[in-house]
Amino acid sequence: MSLFTASLNSGSNANCYYVGNQQEAVLIDAGLSCRETEKRMQQLQLPMERVKAIFVSHEHGDHISGVPGLSKKYQLPVYITPGTLQQGNIPLEPSLVHSFHHHKPVYIGDLQILPFRKSHDAADPHSFMVSAAGTNIGVITDIGYPCRQVMNF
Repeated sequence: MSLFTASLNSGSNANCYYVGNQQEAVLIDAGLSCRETEKRMQQLQLPMERVKAIFVSHEHGDHISGVPGLSKKYQLPVYITPGTLQQGNIPLEPSLVHSFHHHKPVYIGDLQILPFRKSHDAADPHSFMVSAAGTNIGVITDIGYPCRQVMNF
């Protein structure tokens, strides 16, 4: 069962990445509006029902602006560090907020999501390695240069 990845948007205006298999998927960041995320996923023939969670790398607006809408509409859990949640002031339903920690894997169905720290001007920035069935996909944003944290990963 292989993994599939798609960049729904990447850049200073919005960041949103889809990583999944045939059963489940996660979004890494959600800087696009709910409507725009749905539109882009539909264009790629990716069913929104497959998305089981959102992982937030850091609190900058181009990574979080769509998180509240998507989480609320689809009742998606949001995996975020306490520092990022506090600094981002993201209005989320408390029952949908889940913390993650550096180098502690989170399992979403057959997907393993491993967060790891990176150097960036944010409260508690992380990148992610998504793994399933022997395939690994790294989603590393906003680093500018290969910092020690990423190189040692």
